[in-house]
Amino acid sequence: MYIRLTQENAYFETVHLKFVGQRIERSSQSTSSSSTLRYHWLVNIICTCIKVFNLASTMSSSNANKQLTVATINENMKKCRYDVRGEIYLAAVKRTQEGKEVIYTNVGNPQALGQVPITFNRQVMSLLMAPFLMDTPEVHKLFPADAIARAKLYQSKLNGGVGAYSDSRGNPYVRQEIANFISQTSGTPSSPDTIFISNGASECVRMMLYTLIRGPSDGIMVPIPQYPLYSASITLYGGELVPYYLDEENGWALDINELQRSIDAARAKGICVRAFVFINPGNPTGQCLSTENLQDLVRFCHANKLVMFADEVYQENIYNPKRPFVSSRKVLGAMAEPFRSGTELVSFHTVSKGAYGECGLRGGYMELHNINADVVDEVYKIASINLCPNVPGQIALGLMVNPPKPGDPSYSLYQQEKSSLIESLQRRARMITDAFNALEGVTCQETDGTFGFLFLLSLSFFVVCVHDHFVKFSIH
Repeated sequence: MYIRLTQENAYFETVHLKFVGQRIERSSQSTSSSSTLRYHWLVNIICTCIKVFNLASTMSSSNANKQLTVATINENMKKCRYDVRGEIYLAAVKRTQEGKEVIYTNVGNPQALGQVPITFNRQVMSLLMAPFLMDTPEVHKLFPADAIARAKLYQSKLNGGVGAYSDSRGNPYVRQEIANFISQTSGTPSSPDTIFISNGASECVRMMLYTLIRGPSDGIMVPIPQYPLYSASITLYGGELVPYYLDEENGWALDINELQRSIDAARAKGICVRAFVFINPGNPTGQCLSTENLQDLVRFCHANKLVMFADEVYQENIYNPKRPFVSSRKVLGAMAEPFRSGTELVSFHTVSKGAYGECGLRGGYMELHNINADVVDEVYKIASINLCPNVPGQIALGLMVNPPKPGDPSYSLYQQEKSSLIESLQRRARMITDAFNALEGVTCQETDGTFGFLFLLSLSFFVVCVHDHFVKFSIH
């Protein structure tokens, strides 16, 4: 039996089938009961299908009146992919809702896995969140003197406390603390006027990508493997991702010849390559770039007129003493002209990583170095649209870059907690690397830092095993 259903005739065919069903029931009195059941079964199925069709038609008609549908939203939004919170993450959320245990490892989220916050930082923030505590006689019994002094200092610099808006770039005092930190670690001066604080470093990255991408012919060089913040944001803003590949066999090293191949291929397609992203320590690869690597990158970017994006958020997660973190700002400041003042550098840092793991506080910053002052003003204007970054996150950044000093009451505990956390991460990195390399058909490169690991599956091994174990996996 074949029935053609349309929105116009569905109701009438439903009525007709009900009538047919009654006729079938009357005529079936002279037939077997099994035959009657079959007829009823058939009619019920057809009627149910028509009801579903009617419901779908109603919903379609309802959606037709909506201005905002998947068909009418920005095409770049539909093209955008962010698999860190994609299909697997959504399946994990569903599993959690069903009461099942899930350990989320899709993002570096230390405190969700039991990492304890640094005591001094939380003491200062507690006092700022409840400033009346600083006026109570018992405060010195609950908090060390340097935590109270720091909280009072911040309170004096915050116009209205942590619940009031700050400057759109961030509180001036905290930005000065960040500038002092950059000056100390790089050996070259930094200005708070070129520091922008945001709700996590990711927001700074997106702001600068939006600044650079003017249309579909603008490209951004991004390492592969990469953290998908970059690929997702470039797609969202309508630009072109220009991939360059890291050398896994040489510890995920950068190869200048590969960089040149990538940019030449992009330009041959008519793409205007505008910026070069590098992640140091690598995410998710874990490699640390040497001074020589960074000098080569500066020369490459200067020669090709590229803005350097230095993603350095894992700079404290260092596990290999032979490959320490080296600041791109420090390397650039030590180079001769025309590189030192002629290379545009945007560097990013956050309170979410390192020994702090304060992901939920959403505190990040960027420094715009050697960027034209009028461009800095335009970025300031865009930052002002959001009014300001959250103030508790700003305080967390100030505490990160300006920790207790030797001789302060909290210094010993601070150093003990921080070194203990880094050593724990180092031990776990060693354990995971060894465990992967002990598996047949799996290889994992040594990691110098970061939270992530990449391992290589031997397809030939898994093809042999698949018939015995029904292995299901995806390869990207």
